[in-house]
Amino acid sequence: MNIKQLSETLVNQIAAGEVIERPSSAVKELIENALDAGATRIDIATAGGGKALLRVSDNGSGMDRADLELAIRRHCTSKISDTLDDIRTLGFRGEALPSIGSVARLTISSRRPDGADGAEIAVAGGRLLHLRPAAANPGTIVEVRDLFFATPARLKFLKTERAEAAAITEVVKRMAIAFPHVRFVLSGSDRTTLEFPATGDDRLARVAQVLGADFKDNAIALDAERESVGLTGFAGVPTFNRGNGAHQYAFVNGRPVQDKQILSAIRGAYAETIPAGRYPVAVLSITIDPALVDVNVHPAKSDVRFRDPGLVRGLIVGAIREALARDGDRAATTGGDGLLRAFRGGASPSGWRAAPPSAPWSAETSPSRPYSPSGAFGFAEPSQSMFGGVSMPTARMEAVAADVVRDEPPAHYRLGAARAQIHANYIVAQTEDGLVIVDQHAAHERLVFEEMRKALHSRRMPSQVLLIPEIVDLPEEDCDRLMVHAESLGNLGLAIERFGPGAIAVRETPAMLGEVDAQGMIRQLADEIAEWDTASLLGAKLEYVAATMACHGSVRSGRRLRPEEMNALLRQMEATPGSGQCNHGRPTYIELKLTDIERLFGRS
Repeated sequence: MNIKQLSETLVNQIAAGEVIERPSSAVKELIENALDAGATRIDIATAGGGKALLRVSDNGSGMDRADLELAIRRHCTSKISDTLDDIRTLGFRGEALPSIGSVARLTISSRRPDGADGAEIAVAGGRLLHLRPAAANPGTIVEVRDLFFATPARLKFLKTERAEAAAITEVVKRMAIAFPHVRFVLSGSDRTTLEFPATGDDRLARVAQVLGADFKDNAIALDAERESVGLTGFAGVPTFNRGNGAHQYAFVNGRPVQDKQILSAIRGAYAETIPAGRYPVAVLSITIDPALVDVNVHPAKSDVRFRDPGLVRGLIVGAIREALARDGDRAATTGGDGLLRAFRGGASPSGWRAAPPSAPWSAETSPSRPYSPSGAFGFAEPSQSMFGGVSMPTARMEAVAADVVRDEPPAHYRLGAARAQIHANYIVAQTEDGLVIVDQHAAHERLVFEEMRKALHSRRMPSQVLLIPEIVDLPEEDCDRLMVHAESLGNLGLAIERFGPGAIAVRETPAMLGEVDAQGMIRQLADEIAEWDTASLLGAKLEYVAATMACHGSVRSGRRLRPEEMNALLRQMEATPGSGQCNHGRPTYIELKLTDIERLFGRS
C-alpha cells in the first residue's frame, strides 16, 4: 500500500468532522470570530435548524480582500504568532472557516471601517467560486448555506430541525452571558426572534435575560481568589434548582466551556443541599493566567485542562459553600410564586376544600413531645400543649386541623413567630412582612444533621444504650458488609454486633437522635454500604451516613408541637447554616409576602 498526500479539500473535510459537528458548532465558531474582531452587535439568522441557512453579521473590525483570501485557508489566523502559551482570544486555530467552506456553501462579505469599499469571497465544497469587490457595511457577514451538502453522510447524524435550532439557541445564550457588553439578536424562519440587549457591566442583568428574572432574586454573588486564580459569578440558592444541568454555565478567561471537572466541582459544592435528580443553577467565570490552562485540548475548544486542577476545584467548592453559608439559607422565591399560582383566580388547589359556612369550630387539647433547642434533640414523655399556663386549643375545619398560637410578636425574627401547626406537620409563622410555612420534619432533620456533622470532626458521638438490643434480620452478605464498617459506625454513636449469620444486634444508638427507628436505619445503611462497597469510600461518605441517620431521628410528620417548641425550632433554624433545605435538598420552608397575599384578595 502506497502512502500519498491527501488533497486540501479532503484534509479540510476531515478537520470539519471535529470542528463542525453540527450547525450549532458553526454558529459558535462564527460568533467567536465576531467577538475577536471587537463586535458590539452580532445578529444570527437561521433556517431549517441551521442546515439550510446560517448567517452571522457583526460590526467588528472587518477584513479586506487580502484577508478574505487567507481566511478560507487552513491554519491562517490573526490571533496567535508562534506560541500557544498566551492565548487571549476565543479563536486561534485557523480551522473554522476552511472547515465550513469544505462541507457547505460559504460566502463572506466584509469591509474595514476605514476601507473605501468591501470585498466578497465564495467557497462551495472546498472550491473557490469567486473573490471580488462588493458593497458592504463596516464589519463582516458570513453566510453558510446547505451545511454538509458536500458530505451527505453527515446529514444523517443530525437531529431534527427543532433540536438543531435549540442547540443554536443554547450557544447564543452562553455567548451572551460571557459578553454582556455585546448585543445579540437571534432570528430566522424557524424561530421567534430572541434578543439580548447589551447590559454593560451589569452581569447579573444579562444572566437574568438568559436564565429568567427569577434568577436575579435567587442568586448569590461570588467573588473569590486563590493563588492568583479568580472566580466571579452567581450561584443559585439550593432551593432554586432545575431538573437538568442545562442551567450551569462556566467560562474560563471569557471562553464558554463545558468542562467535566468544573461541573463536578459545582455538584460537590451543592452536596446534601440539592435533591436527587435535581441540579443547581450557577454561572461561574474563572480568570487564570493563560499559561496555566490549556485550551488546545480539542478543536471545538469546549474542554480545557488546568495545570493545577485541585486548586481550581477547591476554589469553586469553597467559594460556593461560603456563599451558601452566608446567604443561601433562604427559600427560593419560586416556592411562594407556586403557592400564589395555586390559589390565584379563585380556583381551589387539588386536595383542599374550604369548610362550608356552617362548619363548627371545635377545640381540643393535643398532646405533644417537647422540641429541644439545646442540641440534645431528644423527646420527653407526652405532655399537655401549654403556653403561659393556658392550654391551647386546636382549631379544626372539615379539611384543615391547626394548633393556633396567639402570642409572641414576629419582631425582628427572620422566620417570624409561630402562629399555628397544621396537619401536625407544617408550622405557620408570621413575619413582619408576610408568612412562612415550615416543614417541621425536614427542618429538624437538617438541624440534627448539622449537629452530627460537627461532632464527626471533633469527637466520638455520645450514644445511648438500648435496654433491650434491637435485632435486625438481614441477608448474610449485608451483615458482612455492615460488620466491616462497625468501627466507623461506632464513631457515629451506632454500636452493632453480629447476631448469628443473618442478623445484626443494635446495642447503642446516637444519643442526639432520641427515639430512632433502628430497623429502618440499619436496613437503609446496609443498602447504601452495598452500593459504596469499600471501606475507603465509606470514610468519604460518613457525612452522608450521618444524614441518613439524622433522617431517622428527626421530628416526625404527625407529631404535635407546643408553641414554645415551634418557636424554638424556628430560632434554631435561623442560627443554623443550610437550614433552608433538608439533607436531601428539599426546601424546609416557603415564604409568602403580605403584598402577594393582598393581591390574592384584590386588595392591591
